[in-house]
Amino acid sequence: METNPRNIRIEEYNYPLPDERIAKYPLSQRDSSKLLIYDKGEVSHTQFSNIAELLPKGSLIIFNNTRVIQARLHFRKETGALIEVFLLEPYAPSDYELMFQTREECSWLCLIGNMKKWKEGALSRDINVNGMPITLTAERLGTHGTSQIVKLSWDNKNVCFADLIDAAGELPIPPYLNRNTEESDKTTYQTVYSKIKGSVAAPTAGLHFTPEVLKDIDQHDIEREELTLHVGAGTFRPVKAEVISDHDMHTEYVSVSRHTIERLLAHNGQAIAVGTTSVRTLESLYYIGLHIMGGDTSDNAMHVKQWEPYEQRENTSATEALTAILEYMTVNELETLNASTQIIIAPGYEYKIVCRLITNFHQPQSTLLLLVSALVGDDWHKIYDYALNNGFRFLSYGDSSMLIPKKK
Repeated sequence: METNPRNIRIEEYNYPLPDERIAKYPLSQRDSSKLLIYDKGEVSHTQFSNIAELLPKGSLIIFNNTRVIQARLHFRKETGALIEVFLLEPYAPSDYELMFQTREECSWLCLIGNMKKWKEGALSRDINVNGMPITLTAERLGTHGTSQIVKLSWDNKNVCFADLIDAAGELPIPPYLNRNTEESDKTTYQTVYSKIKGSVAAPTAGLHFTPEVLKDIDQHDIEREELTLHVGAGTFRPVKAEVISDHDMHTEYVSVSRHTIERLLAHNGQAIAVGTTSVRTLESLYYIGLHIMGGDTSDNAMHVKQWEPYEQRENTSATEALTAILEYMTVNELETLNASTQIIIAPGYEYKIVCRLITNFHQPQSTLLLLVSALVGDDWHKIYDYALNNGFRFLSYGDSSMLIPKKK
């Protein structure tokens, strides 16, 4: 590969983003947002509601159906100090589906706000869940990497954890909005097709889709499929290292159904990705397929490491890699592939499955901007300049783009 992404200096992926260009709230009508179109070097724009007309007939479009959980839990100590427990990922049980079904107790990996005020002892608060009074208790059990292990317990076995956090938690909107979560965010910060609870941030490219747009896509003979990647708080973590080799990507958990793999194969291993999370999942499938083709079907084979794509040039096709996954799922009688990925997609990366991308406008000096640049090259400057000069709104609640790369 011509570019070694380890040597990329993040300052080269900066651009001026005035605070007033960051959308603090969404538009009242999701699909009335602007859609920038980058088509092999040419830039134009339209309204998002027209997107179905721009997608190739017979193509496959893939959405991330994760649902944002109310991951911020607040406790107050007897001294009056406010402690925030931010749920990152399940610890015991570690399976997302099992976690939300648990009753009476569970443990999470968490970030803790104002931790210096919570050195020891349990915190508790009284809440009401579906008309039932409940006491929720939090205890610190130790550290795990950069996270804290927190045990949560509650005194009513008739209440599952999913209902508990719906009643006790607060939806975690992005920190750059510089405002408190409002009741409206519970609706507007979820995609209309969100189903599987587990994210602490929305896959925001999907926020523009409405039932009407989805129906229009169907009527244009475009196939829709879903996968799940639970978005972690690491998606907001700034790149503090000067060169990318010193930046550690966060791990995120993915689930892909047998049906989605089959549909990908029916489309020659090519798909349109809605959002960077769908990109990371789809591209990770390729490398999981390579692991299986190499004879590795251990738990490690179901994880894609950060730099793995750059360590060797692969001539294996996407269909060969996906076929290996499908055969593995058949042998092991799996309807869903559960895996994890730490993949970093940056200039020098060769896209294997994603042929075009629908995505919002990302923060300067972010790994998401690197992902965009890997697809469109230095034209990311042209795209972002156009958006800044044409009144586009930026970041999670902002406008979006459809990126069609030049043929190699």
